[in-house]
Amino acid sequence: MTGLYDVRHRHEEGAATVVRHPVPKGQPILELRGLQKKYGAVEALKPASLTFLCGEIHAIVGENGAGKSTLIKLLTGVIRRTSGEVFWCGEPVQLSNPTEAIARGINAVHQEVVLCPHLSVAANMFLGDEMDKNGLMRKRAMTAAAQAVLNDLGFNLPAAAALSSLTIGQQQLVATARAAMRGTQFLIFDEPTAYLTRQESAQLFRLIRRLQAEGVTIVYISHRMEEVFELADRVSVLRDGTHVGTRKISETNDAELIALMINRTIEQIYHKETLPIGATIVETRGLTGPGFENVSLSVRAGEIVGLYGLIGAGRSEFALGLYGRQPVTSGEIYWQGKKVDIRNERQAMDLGIALAPESRRDQGLCLNLPIGLNINLPVFDRLTSGFTINRRREIANADRQIKDLKIKTPTRRVLASAMSGGNQQKIVIGKWLSHGAKLFIFDEPTVGVDVGTKAEIYRLFARLLEQGAGIILISSYLPEVYELADRLHVFRQGKLVASHSYRGGSHEDVLTQAIGV
Repeated sequence: MTGLYDVRHRHEEGAATVVRHPVPKGQPILELRGLQKKYGAVEALKPASLTFLCGEIHAIVGENGAGKSTLIKLLTGVIRRTSGEVFWCGEPVQLSNPTEAIARGINAVHQEVVLCPHLSVAANMFLGDEMDKNGLMRKRAMTAAAQAVLNDLGFNLPAAAALSSLTIGQQQLVATARAAMRGTQFLIFDEPTAYLTRQESAQLFRLIRRLQAEGVTIVYISHRMEEVFELADRVSVLRDGTHVGTRKISETNDAELIALMINRTIEQIYHKETLPIGATIVETRGLTGPGFENVSLSVRAGEIVGLYGLIGAGRSEFALGLYGRQPVTSGEIYWQGKKVDIRNERQAMDLGIALAPESRRDQGLCLNLPIGLNINLPVFDRLTSGFTINRRREIANADRQIKDLKIKTPTRRVLASAMSGGNQQKIVIGKWLSHGAKLFIFDEPTVGVDVGTKAEIYRLFARLLEQGAGIILISSYLPEVYELADRLHVFRQGKLVASHSYRGGSHEDVLTQAIGV
């Protein structure tokens, strides 16, 4: 099995080739026996035994912190196991570094894009496998080859463009294309559709099925159960670092998997309480700016206003304009009945507007700072006495938010970069809870978080509403905004094209309005 592509044969001079061992489809290609990873006294992955079959799509599900990320790092050679054995094509292997994993055909497409934004799409796709002749890089040849691969995959992306010019979802497709063209035999997808549009997700699913048809083993990690049941042949569940079971997709259901994941049942994931709607907090009239045009809407106390549309439809751009992060060219904003001019984020914060942005790692957190510092960032002015930070109040505020939000950490001093995606999202939310805002803008708040954490975030929404706040909820996941929003506004091509009351219209109606067909 050679995979869809193998860039290594394009080199003019001596690149290493993938070590391949033929394995019949349906037979074990990778076996884990008692695999364990410890960090001191902490067991990130308890002794786990798993078997992956050649040519299968094997889903892995579990809450944030269940051990999924640790498993990925072990399989790709990023970290070394503490104990246990790994068998690749029937032979014991170490997988002691990424180079060894890649040489065996083991690759991963990570949830957070780990490419080079300052390089072109083509340069990123060939990163580490550059075409060269007599020591000179063949940029034109790489661009042409990369474009051919992108076109063949059905990804409508320009190979010559800078990666930074693409959306997060498009960058994810570039990372997928890069993995597909490396001669892979075993490909891990970690939350691959988190930032993809519906059309991009469909393209990705076609690629996954194409790879499977060629005998590639796919490990698919997702919190979206509908994707697991649409794609996977088998599914394994991790909980608290332990492998608690593997099921054939045909022999299980959502309820069983959720119960295995969180060791309890969720009667209603989309937690919504009926609350009285209060006075109008904010109103926009004909608001226009880069990426959005003539948007008029309002948010009242105790109300969730949902914004739905494809990525690039203008939802996030409108929110950034309202928050003062990008300029507004025309239109009016009224805050509690009074006209205001919000020109920057500080003015928005002073009014009582909080933003939890789409990209929590790039825009919502200081990853190299501890959890406690991140939580307190918006309120250090309230924690100071004169020119000195009141240490006692600083600690008390951080610890209270960590406890209330159930952030899984032994101490507030742990770096934000060390936390799972769900816990990072809780940190972003926690810092704005400290701020005491009246209007909360949540942009894709549950991307990459598990069903248990989703339920906690939805209960947090209810708590904010009970305290008299209003929420703008931006989500590409239609069931989320459909089930939670008191009013749902649909965006397309920068304009607000339709509005619905709670559960008004159908999913099909909303999708049709968003797509414009």
